[in-house]
Amino acid sequence: MVSVTRPTPDASRPSTARRRKARGTYFRDDRFRGLLFLAPTLLVVVGLLILPVVNLLRTSFCTQVYLHIDCSFTLANYFAIFKPNGEIGHLFGFFPYPQLETPIYVVLLLRSLLISLIATFLVILLAYPMAYFLAFRLVQNKMRWIILIAVPFWTSYLLRAFAWKIILGYGGVINSALVGIGIVDKPLEFLLYNPFAVIVVLAHAWLAFAVLPIYVSLDKIDRSYLEAATDLGDSKLDRFLHITLPLSKPGLIAASLLVFIPTVGDYVTPSLVGGSSGMMLGSAIQSLFGQADNQPLGAAVSVTMMAIVTLLVCLYLKVAGSKTGQRDI
Repeated sequence: MVSVTRPTPDASRPSTARRRKARGTYFRDDRFRGLLFLAPTLLVVVGLLILPVVNLLRTSFCTQVYLHIDCSFTLANYFAIFKPNGEIGHLFGFFPYPQLETPIYVVLLLRSLLISLIATFLVILLAYPMAYFLAFRLVQNKMRWIILIAVPFWTSYLLRAFAWKIILGYGGVINSALVGIGIVDKPLEFLLYNPFAVIVVLAHAWLAFAVLPIYVSLDKIDRSYLEAATDLGDSKLDRFLHITLPLSKPGLIAASLLVFIPTVGDYVTPSLVGGSSGMMLGSAIQSLFGQADNQPLGAAVSVTMMAIVTLLVCLYLKVAGSKTGQRDI
């Protein structure tokens, strides 16, 4: 008889059954499955958002030497933005502030914030009635109306900007109509190549993006609140001010951020319809990366703008969130 010696199993190695059991335990864990589902999105976010921002931040501390970028650490680019010239100015004739050696970037940043705030306010003002109509006045075919609202925005952004350029131009539709009717003797010059034109085009371009979050917020309001307020004798205005508007604040906050954050850094619209007086900080950044070929300074201006916008958004969320939490229904 031939005896067969079986290999002794290595105790340090887990058996196949134990490995399968461990894998099954991992896949039954909700946190592991959640991370597994989020992995592709996280990779895209890290690769297309976080890494470029980190590279932008690193470039802002470099120096442009002709066609070569010297990555020795320096704060010269930030000093170029905020370096004072030694003189003191007075805002509105009362508030002192140090004048800057190159104030153009700060001026463009303030102009960009102001234009974006006005455009955001106009978008909310126009989007809220549309969302209210969809949520409270329509019973059937809501999706059809939502598609109809979004149809004009299926075309290219550039085409819509050029269309507004034709509408607002010196010989455009509005001026031709006003002159033809006899309201004005000559075409109006303030309709194009100024901040007014930039605000109009931005408000039109981002309107559809504000309607949807406001509509979702309004559609989720429990109608029993409104019925109870009616039974207690509240008027339509009282119901709107004390119930509908407070409960729709999350949608208003989301819509305002969706409009404000992208429009601050817009450079296409100011380039097409803004002219010199309607130029925004995004146009200056594009010029620094393009014609001026000064990537470190452009990166420093971009980082400065992102930091200030992030700070303003955090303050806005803190104030708006605290007010939203104080509901009295």
